[in-house]
Amino acid sequence: MNILCAAAHPDDEVLGCGGTLARAAREGHSVHIAILGEGLTSRHARREEVDPSALQALRRAAEAAGMTIGAKEVVLLGLPDNRFDSLPLLDIVHQLEGLITRIRPEVIYTHSASDLNIDHVLTNRAVVTATRRVPGCLIHEVLAFEVPSSTEWGFQQTSSSFRPCVFVDISETLDTKLAAMQCYAGEMRPFPHPRSPEALTALAQWRGSTAGLPAAEAFELVRRIHLGAGTVRA
Repeated sequence: MNILCAAAHPDDEVLGCGGTLARAAREGHSVHIAILGEGLTSRHARREEVDPSALQALRRAAEAAGMTIGAKEVVLLGLPDNRFDSLPLLDIVHQLEGLITRIRPEVIYTHSASDLNIDHVLTNRAVVTATRRVPGCLIHEVLAFEVPSSTEWGFQQTSSSFRPCVFVDISETLDTKLAAMQCYAGEMRPFPHPRSPEALTALAQWRGSTAGLPAAEAFELVRRIHLGAGTVRA
């Protein structure tokens, strides 16, 4: 099975579904990661002020994290960090459509529409648009993940709140998720920050306890296509 994770920024793919992707890779599925935004540049008044070597280091970190997870590829689209709203949505959709045409995924993971971060929200919108059901579409499932330090910081003041109904057992891949996050050492923070190893472990345990598991990642079900008795496919 081909799986695509469409994340807004480097490290979102690990925070949101790193354990699930690692499990899928271990099970023999083909995991592809697309990171839409370049990262870092929103920390400066102008994108041009960012040291190119810092961006290159972040790209290498993303590739190392993907390798740790077991992804077949990591595609970096380089959109302006925290400035997706400066782009026509159609431009983002077209880039995703190109990836979907090439990769032909059956399952897609992406951000929740309830996130605080505008890039996350627009990534969700672009994915939902790019995966609309047309003849020949292979995608049978779209799932939205939570990103610690964004999803919960909306404090339910955004258009909706994150309401997971799908839980994936990551008991055997939580350590892989944490190892992949170490590739983004510059993005990690000490406890009690949500991106600390302790907080990420606590969240996995909390989501796991909800589903009777030692550790889990939680998802909102955006779309699932059922065809035939008990069959889930496009």
